Amino acid sequence: MRRLFVCIGVGFILLGCAGTKEEIKGFLGISTKILEDKRSEAKILILDCDYFTAYHKVMDKLKENGGFVYRKTDDLIAFYVSDKDTTPVGIFFKEVDRQKTMIEISSPSSKTKENIFNLLSTLNE
Repeated sequence: MRRLFVCIGVGFILLGCAGTKEEIKGFLGISTKILEDKRSEAKILILDCDYFTAYHKVMDKLKENGGFVYRKTDDLIAFYVSDKDTTPVGIFFKEVDRQKTMIEISSPSSKTKENIFNLLSTLNE
């Protein structure tokens, strides 16, 4: 426990007392800024199911394929491709209607974005 407090203390010293929230999140490895910045270049997929079902189907598919989720909110799942491949990916959710949900797949890597798009496309089959 003491080591944890020492690590946190060192982190604050490295970031400075006036560090922003985003810098702290970046230091902790939980920042979604790059995913939000790349959202305008996201690949879009419409899933033929309601919002709740879409969210849980995506979570299950990511876990099944070794994705390491590092942040979840009501409309975002942020994850690393695997425990060895730390390319960040964000899945943003938006309800289109009662039986359709739009997901936006965001990542700084075009190849990773395409791979995740292809993986999640199978959810409509």
